[in-house]
Amino acid sequence: MTDKITSFVVSLFGAWAGTLVGKYIIVFIISLMPILELRGGLLASSILGLPMWQSYIICLIGNILPIPFILWFINPIFRHMKNLPHIGKFVSWCEKKAENKKEQIEKLKYIGLFLFVGIPLPGTGAWTGCLIAALLNLDKKKSMLAAILGVIMAGIIMLILSYGVLGSVI
Repeated sequence: MTDKITSFVVSLFGAWAGTLVGKYIIVFIISLMPILELRGGLLASSILGLPMWQSYIICLIGNILPIPFILWFINPIFRHMKNLPHIGKFVSWCEKKAENKKEQIEKLKYIGLFLFVGIPLPGTGAWTGCLIAALLNLDKKKSMLAAILGVIMAGIIMLILSYGVLGSVI
């Protein structure tokens, strides 16, 4: 599913895909996005024919950048947004999604967060992992380190898949 969404997002930026800088901007933006994150960024870079290591660094930066903001600011933002019409439903959906996955992190805490972020499965990643860590009131600095290490691990796994296994299929 991630590959279909990634292909669609790449097609939205059609004009940008004509230049090298534009391709890297597309990959960076995709890596910033929830759901797609680094996984989608690396798939997009493979689709766009970008070099593996430069893409990996750009995707890491794009996926790591939101982590401190989520950990430090998501709870106050959610409290404020819950009172807004229509947006409150979205906040409730996000909290419900995090609540359904929190068991995976709650038992092992920071190792659980590292594994949750680091094993690239549907519904996992830095955004969801950090949201769960924030809702569980885990230590922010330890959570940030666990999430960053998880992103690095997920990146290595996705490099192998995007440029290795999937790269030979695409």
